[in-house]
Amino acid sequence: MLVEDSPSDANLTIKGFLNAKIANNLHWVEDGETAMNYVRQQGEFADAPRPDLILLDLNLPGMDGREVLTEIKSDPNFKCIPVVIMTTSTDEQDILRSYNLNANCYVTKPIDIYQFFQVVHLLKDFWLVAVTLPRS
Repeated sequence: MLVEDSPSDANLTIKGFLNAKIANNLHWVEDGETAMNYVRQQGEFADAPRPDLILLDLNLPGMDGREVLTEIKSDPNFKCIPVVIMTTSTDEQDILRSYNLNANCYVTKPIDIYQFFQVVHLLKDFWLVAVTLPRS
């Protein structure tokens, strides 16, 4: 699942997934409240599949990424879902706080499109190939 409020960043991530030939479904939501409804399979997401991996932007409207991360990692039903922070922030406080909130990793989005695609390939190789994720 991709939680990203910027349509251009979301489209770039989706293109990166296609470029990396990632076969997994990528579900995109634009804000924290919708992300939590998706994870909890509430409302319109009652039949949504449980995410295997969450790519989470920190700076979201309303419920921000830090709040989403806190809720996911404090819920025994969801805390084992890996959460990758993908954000433009290089602020040391954001990095430290994210890890203190149990983010599984922190990735700063590159500005260059080719570097961005390389990051997506690395995420694929690690999280979707090398790592054994828990089953839903």
